[in-house]
Amino acid sequence: MGGGGGGGAEEEELTAQETALYDRQIRVWGVDAQKRLSKAHVLVCGVNGTTIEFCKNIVLAGVGSLSLMDDHIVTEDDLNSNFLIPHDESVYGGKSRAEVCCESLKDFNPMVRVAVAKGDPSLIDGTFIDRFDIIVLSRASLKTKLFINDNCRKRSKHIAFYSVDCKDSCGEIFVDLQNHSYLQKKPGGEPEQQELKYPSLQEAISVPWKDLSKKTTKLYYAMRVLESYESSEGRDPGETSLSDLPAVLALRKDMCDRMSLDESRIPTSLLERLLAAGKKEHPPVCAILGGILGQEVIKSISCKGDPIKNFFYYDAADGKGAMEDIPPTPED
Repeated sequence: MGGGGGGGAEEEELTAQETALYDRQIRVWGVDAQKRLSKAHVLVCGVNGTTIEFCKNIVLAGVGSLSLMDDHIVTEDDLNSNFLIPHDESVYGGKSRAEVCCESLKDFNPMVRVAVAKGDPSLIDGTFIDRFDIIVLSRASLKTKLFINDNCRKRSKHIAFYSVDCKDSCGEIFVDLQNHSYLQKKPGGEPEQQELKYPSLQEAISVPWKDLSKKTTKLYYAMRVLESYESSEGRDPGETSLSDLPAVLALRKDMCDRMSLDESRIPTSLLERLLAAGKKEHPPVCAILGGILGQEVIKSISCKGDPIKNFFYYDAADGKGAMEDIPPTPED
């Protein structure tokens, strides 16, 4: 499978209307990149504050089509982080998150096809997945993430997979571009073709912790403990509270003992923050994660620029972002 998305229709020219509308960004990343973008089809499973920031960015950039899958009915809790849902129950009452946000996103760029895809992400099949070049998953169980990531890898066409989650002030992005080819800019020279081979999510999280760099961010470990706890307890993502702390600390000890990691690498204070967050998202962090994810998807589609490989973390507590390559790429 080759790198990059875009539906393989690069030869089609942009219309005069598209050229005029996207003039400024064409100057930045070139007409070929814009052609690829205009032919790309994106599916977002899980509509929340973070993915809506992402959707806004790629719709404004001129993606070919965007499909939203989230049948959950809008509640007042959604109003806190999702800026596309109006604070008017007469508008959102009885409607799904996907339905409400679909109408709003159409207003950002009438040239982009935005639609609702009804269904359960954990049940979608390969034929449905084949309609897309990019799949973004958010607030899904580990089981669903692994299921969709595996299905993307089984298809004959190249389908890039991303998962993104915001837990209040912390966030995680996972990227699987499979085999990805792209142009890397060299200072004062011609761009060079680069090749990257990505592991699946299952392969990445199966790497023994003792084999990881001592500099690996504490958020990576904390998120693995939390998802393991949610899976073992049959919880939906974010269905946690501080009352779960004793059980989570016991699981942390068990996982650290099994994988020869000092428990201090996963601070209790960090686990407390993640548990207390539940499903809450912090809007400024949503904007940061959605912005970064938008850039990454555009880089993937255009095959230009160094992509994230393969995890990204952000913590508002220290204002820092960190990329983690797991398992570490062997040095030449």
